[in-house]
Amino acid sequence: MPDLPWRETARAWVHHLMAFVLPVTCIVYLATGPWAGWGAAAWVLALAGSVLADMRSPSEHSQPAPTLPGWPFDWAPYVLSALHLLTLVLLVRHVASNGFWTLDTFMAVLLVGVNSGYSGIVVAHELLHRPQPALHFLGRLLMGSVLYEHFATEHIRGHHARVGLPDDPATARFDETYLQFVRRTIPAQFRSAWRIESTRLGDEQMRLTDPRMLRHRVLHGVVVELAVALAVLVGLGAGAFAAYFLQAWIAVRLLEAVNYFEHWGLTRRGRLVTPVDSWDTESRFTLYTLVGLSRHTDHHTSASRPYQQLRFWEESPKLPYGYFATVILLLVRNSRFRALMTQELQARRLGPFAAADSAP
Repeated sequence: MPDLPWRETARAWVHHLMAFVLPVTCIVYLATGPWAGWGAAAWVLALAGSVLADMRSPSEHSQPAPTLPGWPFDWAPYVLSALHLLTLVLLVRHVASNGFWTLDTFMAVLLVGVNSGYSGIVVAHELLHRPQPALHFLGRLLMGSVLYEHFATEHIRGHHARVGLPDDPATARFDETYLQFVRRTIPAQFRSAWRIESTRLGDEQMRLTDPRMLRHRVLHGVVVELAVALAVLVGLGAGAFAAYFLQAWIAVRLLEAVNYFEHWGLTRRGRLVTPVDSWDTESRFTLYTLVGLSRHTDHHTSASRPYQQLRFWEESPKLPYGYFATVILLLVRNSRFRALMTQELQARRLGPFAAADSAP
C-alpha cells in the first residue's frame, strides 16, 4: 500500500511518546507540591505501575521499516534532555524551600532519581552515540548531571570495544551478584575511562601536573561535576545538595543494574561482536519507554543506529521480563534472577554452557 511508510512512522512515533510519561510525572509532582503524608506516598504508585505494566507487557517483535525517516524522532531526545535538566532544577529548589527531612522530599528524590536513571541516562546514552559533536556534548552534560560523566569515555571507547571480554569492567561475570558487580564495576569504569583518555593524550601514566591534563576530558567532567554540586550547596543549602547527590546515586545504581544484566554471564568468543553477546527483552513497554535501549543486541552490532531503527534479533538471549521488572527482580531476589538467567543460558548453550566449537 502506498501509505504504509506514513502509517509505520506514525505508529512508531506515537509509541515512543511513552518515554515522556516518567519525566512529566516528576515535573507534575514537583510543580504541584509540597505534598503531605499519604498524598506524597501515593505517588509511588507511578513507579509501581511501570513495573506492573512491564511485567504484563505484550511482546514486540516487529522490525522498523527500512525507509523509516529520522526527522520525526530526532526531537524526542532533545526535549527529554530539557525535561531532565528541568526536573533537577525543580528538585533542588523544592528541597531548599520545603526542607529535606520530609516524606515529600523523600518521594521527590525517589521520583527524580528514577527519572534520571531511566530517562536522563538513557537519553544521554543515545546522544553519546550520535556523530554530531554538539549532541555528544549534550550527552556528556546529562551524564555529568548524575556525577558520572566519565561514562561517556568508558562506554564509547572502552565498553563497546571490549564487551564480553574479561577486561571489560561493564560485563557482569557468570553468577556474579549485583552487589559484587557494583563494587567492582564503578571504580573499574572510572579507572578505565581515566586511562583511555590519558592514553589519547599520549601517556597512560600521565600526572595531574602534566600540561596535557588541561585537555583531559575525564578531568573536565570531574571538575564540572564538583563545581555544579558546590554551587548547589552554596546557593541552596545542604538539603538541596543532599537531594542532588541522592538522585545521582539512585540513577547510577539503576544504570549499573542495567549494565549488570545486559551482558550477564556472556563471553565473547570471537573478534567481532555478535547477536549472542548481549541480552534483549521482548517487552513492548520497555522498548518504547526507554527509547529503544532494550534492543541492546542490535545496538552493539550497529552502535550508530538511531533508537527508532533498532532491530529485533531472535537468536539473542532473552531476559525474564522487561527492564523495569528485571531491575526489581535482581535487586530484591538476586538468587532467583541468577537462576532464571542461568536457565536461559543453558537452553541457548551460551556463556559457560557454549559448545567448544561454537566460536565464530
